[in-house]
Amino acid sequence: MIIVTGGAGFIGSAIVAGLNARGITDILIVDILGKDEKWKNLRNLRFSDYLEAGDFLEIITSGRFALPVEAVFHLGACSSTTESDASYLAKNNFEYSKAVADFALEKKARLVYASSAATYGDGSRGFSDDESKLPELEPLNMYGYSKQMFDLWAQKRGLGKKIVGLKYFNVFGPNEYHKADMRSFVLKAFGQIASTGKVKLFKSYNPKYADGRQMRDFLYVKDAVEMSLFFLDNKKPCGIFNIGTGQARCWLDMANAVFAAMGKEPNIEFIDMPETIRDKYQYFTQADIGKLVLAGYNKPIITLEEAVKDYVRNYLIGDKYLAGTDE
Repeated sequence: MIIVTGGAGFIGSAIVAGLNARGITDILIVDILGKDEKWKNLRNLRFSDYLEAGDFLEIITSGRFALPVEAVFHLGACSSTTESDASYLAKNNFEYSKAVADFALEKKARLVYASSAATYGDGSRGFSDDESKLPELEPLNMYGYSKQMFDLWAQKRGLGKKIVGLKYFNVFGPNEYHKADMRSFVLKAFGQIASTGKVKLFKSYNPKYADGRQMRDFLYVKDAVEMSLFFLDNKKPCGIFNIGTGQARCWLDMANAVFAAMGKEPNIEFIDMPETIRDKYQYFTQADIGKLVLAGYNKPIITLEEAVKDYVRNYLIGDKYLAGTDE
């Protein structure tokens, strides 16, 4: 059996789909379906069972999980970079992850968990996934710090040679409709263009970057899945790995790619960035993926323009769920 926590979420459901494509269906999905539209991500997936996150935690901590487990993909977490309840993040992202790790180790299962590029903070200390540099990182928000807490906990326990942590950069693609304000720019831009004919981008408050020239490492979810499943196919690599393209692109590039995919001329408006996030904003992120390549990953990475075109034309255009979306 393979367990995927957060399996109804964005990357989690994509990983389950990737497993299904390999003919793997003995999958336990763990998540919190709640009251949003996340359940829709499960409709086309094949899996053997589903458990709510709280029930799963109670079962594994009480020692009542009797089935053999080959691997655990631990992707379940609160992923909101604006979440202000630090206690909730500590419990949900840190304490829960410790319990999952102990369970996977007890089961002798391959554990692959989601860390985050948010742990790199403003990037002034670089974007190297060299684990010796973990204590030097200074996340800008509590979400990033909750991920950093677990990375450091695992390091202090000497788990770097037993488990795999993946620092996902800016992932976008299908199955993110439920993420509200945390949806990718592509999905928000598609809605804006469809309803108003233009896209809004934040102004820059850093003199090093012109408006729209702030840069991120944008990764298509299909590549994120391939990189993640690499660690299921290859049991030897352990430690922390960046999951990105290795090439930063600016927001203007991304906006122009969405317009092009929709067959429209660019029309961009720059707006003020909310004061609440100005001192926590990442102006530049770029994954150093040398360690991933050295581990043996050699598949070509989809270009930004091709990824956006695939997402827009094959998933967003004609989707009735998105009709009338304005953000």
